[in-house]
Amino acid sequence: MMSSMGGSEKMATIFFCIVLFLATSVSSASLKVGFYKSSCPSAEMIVRKAVNKAVSKNPGLAAGLIRMHFHDCFVRGCDGSVLLDSTPGNPSEKESPVNNPSLRGFEVIDEAKAEIEARCPQIVSCADILAFAARDSAYKVGGINYAVPSGRRDGRVSLKDEPTLHLPPPFFNAKQLEENFARKGLSLDEMVTLSGAHSIGVSHCSSFSNRLYSFNATHPQDPSMDPEFARYLKTKCPPSSNTGSDPTVPLEFRTPNRLDSKYYKDLKNHRGLLTSDQTLFDSPSTKRMVKNNARYGANWGNKYAAAMVRMGAIDVLTGTKGEIRKHCRVVNYR
Repeated sequence: MMSSMGGSEKMATIFFCIVLFLATSVSSASLKVGFYKSSCPSAEMIVRKAVNKAVSKNPGLAAGLIRMHFHDCFVRGCDGSVLLDSTPGNPSEKESPVNNPSLRGFEVIDEAKAEIEARCPQIVSCADILAFAARDSAYKVGGINYAVPSGRRDGRVSLKDEPTLHLPPPFFNAKQLEENFARKGLSLDEMVTLSGAHSIGVSHCSSFSNRLYSFNATHPQDPSMDPEFARYLKTKCPPSSNTGSDPTVPLEFRTPNRLDSKYYKDLKNHRGLLTSDQTLFDSPSTKRMVKNNARYGANWGNKYAAAMVRMGAIDVLTGTKGEIRKHCRVVNYR
């Protein structure tokens, strides 16, 4: 839930508690809040300390850690496979163009894991550390806090080609996004809600430059984009033929380091950066959801928390499946 709530928002808080209960009871039956309460009681505190230290120095790492958790869960489930380094003859998910060079925050996970291992050897999974770090990032930059069911175990397989098969590209429309999230057991509203994470972080110009210079045969520039916004973006993203670099710009310009509902207000003003952002307002199936999230920011924060819990339960390994890695970048030797 959001860190502070007005009296008029109590009903939203009650609704969130009900949703969170359903999410954890239905989707996370094999996971448990407080899983490490006895075996490693300081685990979540250690992760939060590492996240707070890193994000205080570099606020952009909050977006990186939330995105890393998303990329982990959508590929082989939430099993920490995104954290594995490549091995000879086996390039890992890290090497996928979806993740390299844009995915960041691995050193934060490594630092938290090292301290946890010093206190509780081979008890806490890397997958759980990543889930905690995503939650703590949302709290640090958005005041959104929620209990994370844990008990995930780590996978032993990470393949370079898989992220592009499972993660939605920036040019997807609303229908394609709906189908992509549905394959992971997430609803249309959860898709729109989780897209709000794009209120923080950055995008490479190459992910949306077609909207500025080569939209279609009739319109070089996407007519759905606010013209003033497009002019500004062109100053930051020159035509690709003019430079070999690929600059980055904030996904949301007004509060780029604050996780909030201004992302949805930008969509209403036709200032969504990616096709996969603006389509949420342009599509009849999701337009009302965007309007509601823009209007009721605290309620969006509650829905975001519940959706993250749901996402964090995708295809998890529990019990005796998988392993508890000693180091998050490599599988255990057998």
